Amino acid sequence: MRSLSAIDKFIDHVDSALKTLAPGASSAHRVSPAQAEPHAQLDAPQQKHAAGLMRINHSGEVCAQALYRGQSLSARLPEVRAAMEEAAAEEVDHLVWCEQRLGELNSHSSILNPAFYAMSYSVGALAGALGDKWSLGFVAATEHQVCAHLSAHLEQLPEQDLRSRAILEGMYEDELRHATTAIEAGGVVFPGWFQAGMTIMSKVMTKTCYRI
Repeated sequence: MRSLSAIDKFIDHVDSALKTLAPGASSAHRVSPAQAEPHAQLDAPQQKHAAGLMRINHSGEVCAQALYRGQSLSARLPEVRAAMEEAAAEEVDHLVWCEQRLGELNSHSSILNPAFYAMSYSVGALAGALGDKWSLGFVAATEHQVCAHLSAHLEQLPEQDLRSRAILEGMYEDELRHATTAIEAGGVVFPGWFQAGMTIMSKVMTKTCYRI
């Protein structure tokens, strides 16, 4: 296979961004875990709360797509670049699952997603430029943040919302595996103060996504 030119790569990354941000443009490779669960009757406050939580997780997957794409752009080792692209492909399933569930809850994704994508893409490219061990370490730190959010959301979901719960549980398993794989591939374990800073930043995002 011929190597991609700079223009080819640019087109590929723009195409990925559009598919991530345009509702219904992405396709999952795996069936949503929610399909095995029954639809539950939620009252208006419960439905609104569940939709807010799923909107947060959908925006988190938008950020994950951008982060991995940005890192693959500047990753130095071909195997690291390939790993970033493979992880991004797996995260597409999460993106689609969350989008489908938002539709079932008669809700929508966050209008801030384009801004989140641009910011995360830039951070990913910067992390990749610093070196592969830092890039992989950032992946692990990010995935641990995501796992923390998923755990909290599993506790906050209405008890009878088994469809949303199944999605978050499936996502948690994948995210934890991505974090472990990144560290085993040579990623740096970031200090506690750095991860604390990431937590603060993520809380800003979650509070805005919950509502809009």
